[in-house]
Amino acid sequence: MHASAERFAARVSEEYGFDATIEEFPEGTKTATDAADAVDCSVSQIVKSIVLTAGDEAVVVLTAGDNRVDTDALADELGVDAVDTATPERVKAATGWSIGGVPPFGHDEPVATFLDESLLAHDRIWAAAGTPDAVFALSPADLRRLADPTVVSAFE
Repeated sequence: MHASAERFAARVSEEYGFDATIEEFPEGTKTATDAADAVDCSVSQIVKSIVLTAGDEAVVVLTAGDNRVDTDALADELGVDAVDTATPERVKAATGWSIGGVPPFGHDEPVATFLDESLLAHDRIWAAAGTPDAVFALSPADLRRLADPTVVSAFE
């Protein structure tokens, strides 16, 4: 297993008491469609962990693979002038993970996290496990409990 996926598994086990069963796919799970194909689920069951900047703060937005974040609507909901895509350096600094492998929780430091409520409609969802090639399954209830996100409606 890749060192980053091992680090994620160890961290969430120790800090959250969650045993993530990680699956790695050498062909990659870089896009939501790739991940859905790899684990044989619908794209709406894929959790995209998107790191954005809201004002001066980095935030994580957990959205379904078939949705996109409406950054203008999110800025309105958060009461900031603008929400923009974080640079790769900012993503790594804010979460400890690189773009494409950011898990929904288990970050180096606490990061404000927001949730696309459509993810709650499934029995099982899949998220990145520290690398663009590794994913793990969890229930929406576990996602809510472990990531402790605030529900927002800024999706299209």
